[in-house]
Amino acid sequence: MATFVSVPLKKSTEVDLVKPLTKFISATYSAAEDQGEYVRAAEELNKLRKSAVGRPLDKHESSLEVLLRYYDQLCAIEPKFPFSENQLCLTFTWKDAFDKGSLFGGSVKLALASLGYEKSCVLFNIGALASQIAYEQNFDNDEGLKTAAKYYQLASGAFSYIKDTVLSALNREPTMDISPDAVGALSQIMLAQAQEVFFLKATSDKMKDAIIARLANQAADFYGDAFKQCQYKENLPKEVLPVLAAKHCIMQANAEYHQSLLAKQQKKFGEEIGRLQHATELVKTVASRYDEYINVKDLSDKISRALTAAKKDNDFIYHDRVPDLKDLEAIGKAALVKSTVIKVPISQKFTDLFEKMVPLAVQHSMSAYNSRKAEIVNRLIGQMREATNLSNGVLASLNLPAAVEDLSGDSIPQSILEKSRAIIQQGGLQSIDQLIKDLPELLQRNREILDESVRILDEEEATDNELRNKFGQRWQRTASNDLYKPLRTEGGNLCKFLDQAVQADKVVKERYSTHRDMIALLCKPEAELNAAIPSANPAKTLQGSEVVSVLRALLANVNEVKMEREKLENDIKSAQCDMTSKFLTALAQDGAINEEAISVTELDNIYGGYTQKVQQSLKIQEEILGKIQNSHQEFSTMKQSNADANQREEMLKKLAAAHDSYVELSNNLREGTKVCTIHY
Repeated sequence: MATFVSVPLKKSTEVDLVKPLTKFISATYSAAEDQGEYVRAAEELNKLRKSAVGRPLDKHESSLEVLLRYYDQLCAIEPKFPFSENQLCLTFTWKDAFDKGSLFGGSVKLALASLGYEKSCVLFNIGALASQIAYEQNFDNDEGLKTAAKYYQLASGAFSYIKDTVLSALNREPTMDISPDAVGALSQIMLAQAQEVFFLKATSDKMKDAIIARLANQAADFYGDAFKQCQYKENLPKEVLPVLAAKHCIMQANAEYHQSLLAKQQKKFGEEIGRLQHATELVKTVASRYDEYINVKDLSDKISRALTAAKKDNDFIYHDRVPDLKDLEAIGKAALVKSTVIKVPISQKFTDLFEKMVPLAVQHSMSAYNSRKAEIVNRLIGQMREATNLSNGVLASLNLPAAVEDLSGDSIPQSILEKSRAIIQQGGLQSIDQLIKDLPELLQRNREILDESVRILDEEEATDNELRNKFGQRWQRTASNDLYKPLRTEGGNLCKFLDQAVQADKVVKERYSTHRDMIALLCKPEAELNAAIPSANPAKTLQGSEVVSVLRALLANVNEVKMEREKLENDIKSAQCDMTSKFLTALAQDGAINEEAISVTELDNIYGGYTQKVQQSLKIQEEILGKIQNSHQEFSTMKQSNADANQREEMLKKLAAAHDSYVELSNNLREGTKVCTIHY
């Protein structure tokens, strides 16, 4: 009597997971340590798939464990990789589990670039293998019954989960075996079989007849529902329907038999006979219609013996009226089973191969956060550098600090010597010339790469439009214009960036041309530099004067502000916050990330204080420069005026301005080269 239904496994073709995952990892993660770890994880994932779906599986819990771990891993990587047609495209091919193939050896199969499809098929195999493991159990012992009930309920849960999710996971019609109707029917079959196992256990444990009757009646109900759901499923094996119909009748017969025993205990002898007569008709139906699939001889004999004895006792002793079938009280039901809820991870031994890799939602939030952070950092640093350039320009125009160092009139001021040494240490003219030479080549290479990328996108879109016009509604691929819209937007941004770089290149060259001669002079040996600077009569009247002391003190204040600003710039650049943890927490708690709200709050916490310090630095500099200009005016009035002194002061101003321009140009060119190299 204990005939159960098991489900065949789906078969899949081999898929190389390593190459596409490695390509994405290399393009996304810059740290060599992360790349190596993730590539090794991709290789392990590929091995896990081969073990789970690339070979025949034994009907054993160890094989099921491999499937569970692979399914859990698919769920774990889904939010971490951009699986889609236009990003990380992996195509999975699976055959229909119930299709036996045509006369020519063909079979129904479906290939989709969808991780959701892979998950659904793997989960189907989890349910199928669980049903096979349950089927193989020994139903004559307690341990076998417990194991069978456990795996039938797992199978029911797996099929039920597919029913609820498969259409949204695929966005198209699946093969018949994983269609909502088919897996819904399979789920109900497994649930009915789990309930029957509990009936068998209750019978084996000699529980009360009232309980056994309700368990059997519930199993009959489940089998009836399963039969209705399978009636029009042409792709299911032909023996499924008669087995379900037979089981429906058999479990009803068992329910009536045990309820008759309860009636006998309650001295309701007429009811006992009525129920045994109904049970007899039920087993006769099975014997006449479904004997090819299920043998009910033992049950039939048991019911027949009970009915014969009951009639004999009633005829000779009790003479109780036998009620009509319609007058018998309905037998209660007791459902002791339910579909196992599929919660990831299903396997208790699961360990995420990509545990350190964060979900894409977090990656995107981190990218947006870093853009906001870069905007703030660049603005603050830009304000400070602009203020420093203004300060340098004002001091250069006033020939400071050279003017207060040059009271002798015949030696190179110390500040000019320091500027000369700084330029020589940074490579002098040769360094600038090389940077200017390299930049156009990098820009041109970026332009060529961008133009070629746009050409490929245009060509692909034209082909897509041509095929769409040719095949009409049969061409279901996402439109090229929608598919590659993010790439075109990025291409437009890069084009604007290159245009701006070209304009900036012109400005740099013009400025370099203006100051090149003075920069070249600063690169000369000290003796040649001194000879090139006009001499002047000593300004003895200013030596030791109060105005010189005040100017020197103010210049020291300016240098102090600059030094504090350099430290502040380093602090701003190095400020960090573990935003990954904050985004992960938000994703876990809310299921989504409000990146803007979280980022703005954290950035204000991090950089709010720095913003105040920058503004304070700018204000202090403005006050000091105002005092310097006033003191310099007094200094100039007191200074002895002659032509030589004016020529000398003008030369010193140009040298100071040339140094400042060299530093600024060098920094700008190096940053420009770095950016172009990154894009390249």
